[in-house]
Amino acid sequence: MKKKTVKTTKAKPTAVRGVNVKTSHRAGGASSWSMSIYVYWFIILFFIAATFFILGRSQFSSSSRGGLKNGISEEILMRANDYYNQGKNEILAGNLDAAIADLTSAITTDKNMVSGYILRGEAYMQAGDYRAALNDFNTAIEMDPQNSVAYYDRSLLNTRLEDFNSAMTDINNALATYAANPNDILQMRDLYAKRGQLNLWQKNWEGAIADYTNSLARPEGIVSPSVYAERAEAYTAIGNYTGAVDDYTSAIRVISEQIQGATTIEQKEDLSMRAMNYFEKSAALNLSVGNSAAARSDLESAYQIATSLNDPETVERFQGLLEEMQ
Repeated sequence: MKKKTVKTTKAKPTAVRGVNVKTSHRAGGASSWSMSIYVYWFIILFFIAATFFILGRSQFSSSSRGGLKNGISEEILMRANDYYNQGKNEILAGNLDAAIADLTSAITTDKNMVSGYILRGEAYMQAGDYRAALNDFNTAIEMDPQNSVAYYDRSLLNTRLEDFNSAMTDINNALATYAANPNDILQMRDLYAKRGQLNLWQKNWEGAIADYTNSLARPEGIVSPSVYAERAEAYTAIGNYTGAVDDYTSAIRVISEQIQGATTIEQKEDLSMRAMNYFEKSAALNLSVGNSAAARSDLESAYQIATSLNDPETVERFQGLLEEMQ
């Protein structure tokens, strides 16, 4: 009995060890395999989450550039645009105080609205508050150094302030920035014409002629008779009387076309007075080069316009000049 007990006792531990060792081997392998699977899936899920995070940030950044800016909601931007459009309409209606109030609201709502500063500066300039206008144009240029409209408007303001050097610098910047970034507000024709005018006032005759010529050569927009007339002044200053007469003739031709499309009596009278003035200047130039017949024809045309305008003093003056030419 003792032997059996001893044998049984020895057998049991052996059997138990064998089973335990075998079971333990399997358990260890399963545990190791399970851990590797968990790590594998953890890595996959991590990269998926990271990918969605990056894509989400990219999409948010893209939508911020497209519809939102600097954390401002679309609703706020729409409200700022409403104020801006109201201000623009008030300027067109001549209600400058109301326009300034609306544009101030637009800027307060969206402090990054460059166009709001520019338009409010225009309203201030029209109202005669040149200091406030200059501050707005300066702010717009600081915010957007490539904005040709801001440079152009500040050039107009500096011209009113008779700071022609600053005005010339601004119009040059307007030309350069517009060439790099064209917009629907300005035209190269007008920019060249403005610089031509500045050159004319500074007695840079050749520069003025070059700018007016470039303006007239542009295909876009409407030709202004003033461009021809002002180039005629520059031609006169350098003694090119034939070129000046040709330009006055072209200016009168443009005016005659514009009169056909004028809708008010005031517009027709203003255009007629300008044509009368150009006829008189052309007459003087023709007379100076000895072309008496052309000079008399010009004066007769000026006389007829003065008569139609019911301007007795001018009619009398032209009558006297015609009599002297007989």
